[in-house]
Amino acid sequence: MSANTLITSRPRDVQVAEIGKDTLVLRSRTWERLKFEVEYSRQRGTTANSYLIQADKKALIDPPGESFTEIYLQELAQHLDLTTLDYIVLGHVNPNRRATLQVLFSQATQATLICSRPAANALKTAFPEWESRIQAVRSEDTLDLGQGHNLTFITVPTPRWADGLCTYDAATKILYTDKFFGAHICEDTLFDEDWKRLDAERHYYFDCLHAAQAKQVEVALEKLSIFPAKCYAPAHGPVVRYSLSRFNFDYRQWCQKQKLQELSVALLYASAYGNTAIVANAIAQGLIENGVNVESINCELAEPAEITRIIEACDGFIIGSPTLGGHAPTQIQTALGIVLATAAKTKLAGVFGSFGWSGEAIDLLESKLKDANYLLGFETIRVRFTPTDEIFQQCKEAGAFFAQNLKKTKKLRTARQVVTEAKVDRTEQAVGRIIGSLCVLTTRDEESHKGVLTSWVSQATFNPPGIMVAIAEEQNADLMCHLGDKFVLNILKEGRNIRRYFSRNSVLGNNPFVNLSTQTADNGCLILTEALSYLECTVQNQIKCGDRWLIYAVVDKGQVLETDGLTALEYRKSGSYY
Repeated sequence: MSANTLITSRPRDVQVAEIGKDTLVLRSRTWERLKFEVEYSRQRGTTANSYLIQADKKALIDPPGESFTEIYLQELAQHLDLTTLDYIVLGHVNPNRRATLQVLFSQATQATLICSRPAANALKTAFPEWESRIQAVRSEDTLDLGQGHNLTFITVPTPRWADGLCTYDAATKILYTDKFFGAHICEDTLFDEDWKRLDAERHYYFDCLHAAQAKQVEVALEKLSIFPAKCYAPAHGPVVRYSLSRFNFDYRQWCQKQKLQELSVALLYASAYGNTAIVANAIAQGLIENGVNVESINCELAEPAEITRIIEACDGFIIGSPTLGGHAPTQIQTALGIVLATAAKTKLAGVFGSFGWSGEAIDLLESKLKDANYLLGFETIRVRFTPTDEIFQQCKEAGAFFAQNLKKTKKLRTARQVVTEAKVDRTEQAVGRIIGSLCVLTTRDEESHKGVLTSWVSQATFNPPGIMVAIAEEQNADLMCHLGDKFVLNILKEGRNIRRYFSRNSVLGNNPFVNLSTQTADNGCLILTEALSYLECTVQNQIKCGDRWLIYAVVDKGQVLETDGLTALEYRKSGSYY
């Protein structure tokens, strides 16, 4: 019998471990595929992570869904008397989690449920008898559990989870991230010690859950970056302790990659019971895997102005709806009206939806778009009741087919630009042909080391040897725009991907150097030992020009670290952005 067969034959269980002061993780584990949904399709099992803080007051964070209710509550009872539980904190609400909540609430009758306002509204509608026990919180609200465990809440709404909520514990510096920084993989290993091996699972998880909502993910990352977390506690997969900065960098890079795709599709939907959202996610996955940026829009949450902006900017659009009482929801009817009034007839369209009995909403969308002479990029998708694994695959294939059709019809789309805009565009393209050496510029702020990626460097003088660097305010310009400031210019080697650890802008709390081999230069800044060469520099002059500081610095000393190798260069398509 193979090792894989042995693993998948293991029964479901709950792994319990201490991850911080007064803090336990309870990982409900399944070694087989939990659901027939796209994000679970790598079939590596998964964990549903819940967390218990036992201070003066006791808080339970993110109990699992009904797949684990029985074994989870049995294990929880070994570590907690439910009659002493004070709070249940929810990162998001879904029908599966409600089943576990019902049992918890019946046994912990004194407990208060903490969640975001959208989650509170949904729970009060489903369980009106709970209203007095539900407390809605906003960003920066706090909850003191005693013994230093002061919780801070951060609302992180996205199209898929409008009720998203993260929690930070100041005592342990653990950030409970719910749907962020997770992976669907089941192992005995609790933490991410071998984090490089997790790259494929992490990236697939991001592509399935977050790529179509990259804009909102970037906003959430900014909110979370102000907390000095030492550990991420996600809803699924390993607890993140060893690769925080790398994982942050990856999320930002993956978001940027999505936004920089040449073609973009707006994916509009509403979902009464979650089925339409699942179909939308499967279609999005097919588009993403074929190199198309997807901007997901939950029409129940989006403002008309936002829908208009996205429809105007996209290359194609796909709209999906449930059927409620023989009709499309009001939000979908509003979105359809915006599409018909805004979207150029040359844009490729698509229709999908789910229904219980009739499916009139899907017929309405299809007929309205066809009557308006929109070309459909795939056959309309009609899903009755809960999607199956076969339907998920069909939806992914439909997304892929749409992407291929979009690429074929690209030349048929008309981009109506005024002459001046065309001239500006040509100028930007021309400026973008200026290339530069790719470098990491390292500075030091007291005991804190910082680094930014730049290619805006050139030699300025022969005697003394000097260089000119262009730096933006957000790239720690304040650390190198004064006479006598020190820095090290690390010139990168082609083919060695050090750049992935650094962003154009420094991010508070990030420390990319933990992943790299470094040594300290004579001027106190860091040398990247994997660089091609480095220069230790002292600022001699500076001037503010446009949106950059121009820094002239004298080279105090330098060294070639590898004699065999080429300098990494950066090539751009436009002079208006990196």
